[in-house]
Amino acid sequence: MALKIKNICCIGAGYVGGPTMAVIADKCPDIQIEVVDLNEERINQWNEKDFSKLPIYEPGLAEIVEKCRGENLHFSNSINKISKADMVFISVNTPTKKKGIGAGKASDLKWVEACARQVAKYAIGHTIVIEKSTLPVRTAEVIKNILEASKQSKNNTSITSTFDVLSNPEFLSEGSAIQDLVNPDRVLIGGEKNEPINALSSIYKRWVPE
Repeated sequence: MALKIKNICCIGAGYVGGPTMAVIADKCPDIQIEVVDLNEERINQWNEKDFSKLPIYEPGLAEIVEKCRGENLHFSNSINKISKADMVFISVNTPTKKKGIGAGKASDLKWVEACARQVAKYAIGHTIVIEKSTLPVRTAEVIKNILEASKQSKNNTSITSTFDVLSNPEFLSEGSAIQDLVNPDRVLIGGEKNEPINALSSIYKRWVPE
């Protein structure tokens, strides 16, 4: 029996987070989804009355946002919404490093690490954390290490937080992102325990054949 997910928070309202959460909201009307981003202008665009002014143009996206926004799909700058979530997606950019070891080749994980620290700060109870973007292999391990370290520092307080970390890479192509999400040729989920993997699988199974 998979864990029942009622609230999802996605950190990052960009090219991966926005469309992915819109499709999940459309296919799972019983799940409340908060998409949070520190970029105020981007969130304002997602909340535009004129749906032609969304920050991303993908065929089919505006129609889904128009249907779900304000019902079970919400966009805000309030990172503390993490505290309500059963599941948190980290969908932020991983630019190529400009300096240091791996400059010009390796991915810069500073935004991912910053997100993991926000999750560690605000999460309450048990949270499934999912890295969801075009991230290099072993990123989930980086996230897990940050969450584990924070758990030890929180042990001195009355707040107890536990985490499972999953990897769920995306394969979206520009111009067909909604189609790629609605009819994916594959969905990859990696993790260490069956229960959180099944919880995420059960969401995708609402519209993707097993």
